[in-house]
Amino acid sequence: MKALTNTDYHFEGQTNVYHGKVRDVYTINDDLLVMVATDRISAFDVILPKGIPYKGQVLNQIAAKFLDDTADICPNWKLGTPDPMVTVGLKCEGFRVEMIIRSILTGSAWRAYKEGCREICGVVLPDGMKENQRFPEPIITPTTKADEGHDMNISKEEIIQQGIVSAEDYAVMEDYTRRLFARGQEIAAKHGLILVDTKYEFGKRDGKVYLIDEIHTPDSSRYFYSEGYEDRFLQGLPQRQLSKEFVRQWLIEQGFMNEPGQQMPEITDEYASSVSDRYIELYEHITGEQFEKAAEVDLSNRIEENVNQYLASLQ
Repeated sequence: MKALTNTDYHFEGQTNVYHGKVRDVYTINDDLLVMVATDRISAFDVILPKGIPYKGQVLNQIAAKFLDDTADICPNWKLGTPDPMVTVGLKCEGFRVEMIIRSILTGSAWRAYKEGCREICGVVLPDGMKENQRFPEPIITPTTKADEGHDMNISKEEIIQQGIVSAEDYAVMEDYTRRLFARGQEIAAKHGLILVDTKYEFGKRDGKVYLIDEIHTPDSSRYFYSEGYEDRFLQGLPQRQLSKEFVRQWLIEQGFMNEPGQQMPEITDEYASSVSDRYIELYEHITGEQFEKAAEVDLSNRIEENVNQYLASLQ
């Protein structure tokens, strides 16, 4: 199986390129973005040494679907998807924070809670909570967006006080975050899933706040299966989940959390294939649609041709 791990395009009108952990973003005429969802996968802020076939297609198509399904809540950057692994949209001035919203105590929040932490990003948590317990209502725990390395937890008050985001813009982002999450939970529930937590990124264009980047994908979100959730919680059993957390757990079991002296374990073709299957499983569960694998051709050339054709159609 083929995987796209690197891109090096030179589109007409290209004014910039940014290679992220997973996505490569090409700026066109300082006005549009061509976002390529590669098959790279990251965990603990490091890119794993092997790509995951179809992962980019899964992420791009889930994000595109949910951008369309939430466009009535807030404006978003998407214009079109000229290739299964590409979205083209409006360039916005991104805010330097990520809006993380959580409905259940799990993952990194649980790890911190277990160590005695009772406040996350200015949100006070009660004593006596258990792993995978629902919060009375979803909590927002923003992080500052780092170009490299770890994003840092920060409170709403600190964001506004430091002038990272104005109080007015933060209020809009907070409102959009809660409404987008509620819609995501409704959609997930229809397919037997719980949207546990996710992150949203916002930007500004012509004085208006836009939703940018991905939405409700397995890279940015955590899903539990609804069936058996309560029983497993009461028995203290791990939840059946669909998210990238299973990759993190596998790395932890292999003794890797990207700490000094630790060595990345070997990613075999067999393991990469199993991760690919999990991503496809999530796609089919969360969308309720069968995943159609794009043709196994030269992925790089296919993308280049499709994007060039799309950009030409906009002129």
